[in-house]
Amino acid sequence: MADAPGLRSLPRVLSKGHSVPRNDAFSVIARWLRRNAVAIPWRTSICLSMAVACAAVTCAAQTYPSRPIRLVVPTAPGGAPDVVARFLAPRLTEVLGQTIVVDNRAGANAMIGAEVVAKSPPDGYTWLFGTGQNTVNPSIMKKVPHDIVEDFAPVSLVFQASYMLAVHPAVPAKSVKDFIAIARAQPDKLNFGSGGTGSAAHLSAELFKMMTGVRMVHVPYKGVGIALGDLLGGQIDLMFPAIASAVPYHRNGRLRGLGVTSPRRHPSAAELPTIAETVPKFESRSWIGVLMPAGTPKEIVTRVNAVVVKIVNTPDVRQALVAQGADPETNTPEEFAKFIREEVARAARVVKAAGVKPE
Repeated sequence: MADAPGLRSLPRVLSKGHSVPRNDAFSVIARWLRRNAVAIPWRTSICLSMAVACAAVTCAAQTYPSRPIRLVVPTAPGGAPDVVARFLAPRLTEVLGQTIVVDNRAGANAMIGAEVVAKSPPDGYTWLFGTGQNTVNPSIMKKVPHDIVEDFAPVSLVFQASYMLAVHPAVPAKSVKDFIAIARAQPDKLNFGSGGTGSAAHLSAELFKMMTGVRMVHVPYKGVGIALGDLLGGQIDLMFPAIASAVPYHRNGRLRGLGVTSPRRHPSAAELPTIAETVPKFESRSWIGVLMPAGTPKEIVTRVNAVVVKIVNTPDVRQALVAQGADPETNTPEEFAKFIREEVARAARVVKAAGVKPE
């Protein structure tokens, strides 16, 4: 069956500068078809639908963003992800020309905020400020309502956060080597705190145990601040707190820092060696990055990636992040997707070795 002759004029209708609602090529075509009473064969209908869909996506990408963007932070106000999100929001607003609204959706190990984004329309107007916890959850939780690999479109890393092996002054170790020797001589005597099972501090210690063969007892707390307070008070022997949190106490002598978990010495604690200088290939860092719902047009993901990369790598932003113990780091969407897959697998290995059972 031949296509209706009137269809040949459709491209001219779309190209004559008619008044068309933004991103609404579907409406134009529907009105034109009704006026001309055109009967469309099914093959033509399919091709036309595909062409219109592509045109709509291209148009949306070209005019993006046209309204405010919601940046969902899956942690409570005042935490590191929230502080960094609010630090970056006005800079993103300036470059994109639309307001970035920070929306804290804390709870359930960062799953509530992630679920909000996973279920949002894939139009580029809802972002997740994802954290390392999102790649740990599949290994420590029995039920995660989304798939961090399949349900999101990675945009870019923003930074990785490093930690410090810090001991109470009552522990006689002066170096990582000393500490390993002391811990090996006293299996299960030393205890370490964390902000909870599966937290960055917990998995850093478990990785250390796995790579050194030492045996220590985990004491989980309901929050990293409480655990750090007990370390300062001598109720626990050691911890892997964030560098920014531990540096002041290391320098005033209330704690003794032995090493950092980053692959290179960290500028904010340059006097400390890396743990990897004693335990080859040791590295434990958490991450923060921008993700969107799966299915977000590639053109939009690419646009936001370029903006995030530009802002994070400006000197003032990099300096501010380093001062907080972070390692500014950006990448392409493809590289970030690979990074997330690797982080999920790495967390699974550590959790399995630690014998942590999903909750």
